[in-house]
Amino acid sequence: MTPHQINHTQTELDFDPSKPPPQPPPYVKAKRFVLHPEKDTFDFVKERQIRRPTNTIESTGHLIKGCLGGGILGIHEAYMKSGLWTSLFITVIFGFYIAYCMHILVKSAQTLYKRLHLTEMSYPDLAEASLEVGPFPKLRKYSKIFRYAVDTVICIDLFGACCVYQIIIAKTIKEVVEASTEEQQYDLNRLRLYIFALLIPVLLLCMITTLKYLAPFTLIADVFIVACVVATIYYGYKSAPPLASVPAWKDGIGFFEFCGIVVFSMEGIGVSLPIENNMKEPEKFPKILAAGMCVVVLFLMLVGFFGYWGFGENSISPVTLNFPTEIFPTVLKCLMGVMIFITFALNFWAPFNLVWYYVSKKHSPKKYWLWERVYRSIFVIAITAIAIAFPNIGNLMGLLGAFCLSNMGFIFPAFIELLVIWESPGLGRLYWRFWKNIFVILIGVLLFVAGTYSNVKGLINSL
Repeated sequence: MTPHQINHTQTELDFDPSKPPPQPPPYVKAKRFVLHPEKDTFDFVKERQIRRPTNTIESTGHLIKGCLGGGILGIHEAYMKSGLWTSLFITVIFGFYIAYCMHILVKSAQTLYKRLHLTEMSYPDLAEASLEVGPFPKLRKYSKIFRYAVDTVICIDLFGACCVYQIIIAKTIKEVVEASTEEQQYDLNRLRLYIFALLIPVLLLCMITTLKYLAPFTLIADVFIVACVVATIYYGYKSAPPLASVPAWKDGIGFFEFCGIVVFSMEGIGVSLPIENNMKEPEKFPKILAAGMCVVVLFLMLVGFFGYWGFGENSISPVTLNFPTEIFPTVLKCLMGVMIFITFALNFWAPFNLVWYYVSKKHSPKKYWLWERVYRSIFVIAITAIAIAFPNIGNLMGLLGAFCLSNMGFIFPAFIELLVIWESPGLGRLYWRFWKNIFVILIGVLLFVAGTYSNVKGLINSL
């Protein structure tokens, strides 16, 4: 594959700001990454051929859009599970933790660009290359498996996010139609009917195979996200009880459920490499990472804090359903529902293209048009079935955050960095780089085990 073809694949990511954006499909032929001597200097920035490179401000905007998704509409419920002040503090901690993991992933990629004489790589590319040219010969044969593991986690995360979006749309329609936000069991059964009723509209929407008809809606969706943040602050503060009456801490189960949701709501590991690959000045990525994550963390803190403080223990997701039944909030709910409906198609486009790359090999190119729509229908039906079975937004987001993003966002980046720095520059004095990455991996494993258990338990209880 030529550099021009690689860049053409990568620039397609500009059209999809969903979280995370699509990864380029695996190469048709087995790719062998070749290490070059260190004396053969390679300036990957000068060698890049980007049609529309992004400046620092544009890159920061892309990062914010990539990190903030539907998860922000449920972050207040995460605060309710863990306690107000505990959640506020841990949100900041996770903001630093996630930003650091994004930084080491991009830094590892830039190191391999110079060693392999490449101008860019996707996340799966980086995973495969780090193992294939890594310091452990016995592990190199597993490089393709590592790549497939990254691909699989990306697909589970994005298809799972589609389930969350479908539930949000159904709950919004239900609340507007019935003017009721009660969460009794019989209401959950009615909610399942609304989710089922969305099957045909969502199915038709996902038959759109190009993003050019959907991309303009993402800018409008960003405006509505900001409007939701402002409205949450206003209506939350308006109905807020004395601050001292709000619990600061609850229990361990709730804490790990919160951790999964907050990671789901701000994790942007999937957008980090596509953004860096399209930057005019990629050496400034740490600056745009710091600026972008500050905005993301601030928005989540505002919605989480005022959403839980204002709407209390009876608050539900999405946060818009807690707003009063006045004209402006009702219009905002409806518009947000429409925007999330469009976002569903954007979020579906990314993982399906990856899946379609593999399954298309089983069919004749003459029948691609038919079979692509058959598989699209199968996946939409499966997503709808999961949403009907588990219409609990909070635990579903928590499970995705704990199961998928603990791997993709924490464990994999730390493992990749270890492979990249093992021999050069080395593990450092007292092996501090080794122990640092082991610490990051252990935190990811803890979140994976405890978060997955607590959120699966919550989903089972909602059956």
